[in-house]
Amino acid sequence: MCRLPFVNMKIAFVGKGGSGKTTLSSLFIRHLAAAGAPVVAVDADINQHLGPALGLDDAESAALPAMGERLSLIKDYLRGNNPRITSAATMIKTTPPGEGSRLVRVREPNPVYDACARPVELDGGAVRLMVTGPFTDADLGVSCYHSKTGAVELFLNHLADGPDEYVVVDMTAGSDSFASGMFTRFDITFLVAEPTRKGVSVYRQYKEYARDFGVVLKVVGNKVQGQDDIDFLRAEVGGDLLVTVGHSDWVRAMEKGRPPRFELLEDANSRALHTLKVAADATYELRDWERYTRQMVHFHLKNALSWGNERTGTDLAAQIDPGFVLDEGLAAPA
Repeated sequence: MCRLPFVNMKIAFVGKGGSGKTTLSSLFIRHLAAAGAPVVAVDADINQHLGPALGLDDAESAALPAMGERLSLIKDYLRGNNPRITSAATMIKTTPPGEGSRLVRVREPNPVYDACARPVELDGGAVRLMVTGPFTDADLGVSCYHSKTGAVELFLNHLADGPDEYVVVDMTAGSDSFASGMFTRFDITFLVAEPTRKGVSVYRQYKEYARDFGVVLKVVGNKVQGQDDIDFLRAEVGGDLLVTVGHSDWVRAMEKGRPPRFELLEDANSRALHTLKVAADATYELRDWERYTRQMVHFHLKNALSWGNERTGTDLAAQIDPGFVLDEGLAAPA
């Protein structure tokens, strides 16, 4: 099997509920795995459908360890011996790393992966799958889903992904991800949109929010049936339209729990996935670790002032290490 050249990328899939973002993110994950790429897949959607889309049955999906239920462990590990963070209890979802913090990489063994990640075997390889955990009846009235996705945000804040590595996150539907700074954690965001007015409404919201933060946004038109659909999407999103995807018998079989070998995916859809990878890889040259760190600090201060200081009883601005810049070289293997 051909092994393609890889770079290190963090990729988000977003879109309104029912747009097909989980299906497309799972296909992209399969595409990377089939080509031999190391991948961490993260299900940060409230509906938690990524496991089944990657071929897990109901029992296997239910047995996946929830990151939201292991938040204390995640904080304890990531804090390391950072003197600016007095305890794991004072860490919030936006806490940035500093000198002494532990960083994570895609391929390494560490306690976070031991507790929260499980291998999923796919055609030609395996990926690490992590999930936030579902929003349950027990959460009603005492929590919100952002407290669960906070574990993902902390993970991304401390992730120094190196060469030949991919992290693919299936985000929560709609514009909920703007409740924190997590939407800025990615090298590229693929917004999955149907060729309808509702289908492109999330695009407009995302485009407006992301404009001031240098977020690279590309639209994937899904459930496209003909040229009229393509023309509609192009008129609505302009040059942000990257590629379109139509009906797939392979996907229909997968949704019935009987996926064929991935190499049998339709040629047009395989080419579309390749286009996504090429677009993602091209953004590597735009990676700016100083801006990335600066944005972490921005959202941490914003959250500290709005609720974090009061909740923790601590001045969370003191957690910021002014001389620290997150960089993939900091987490290079010894």
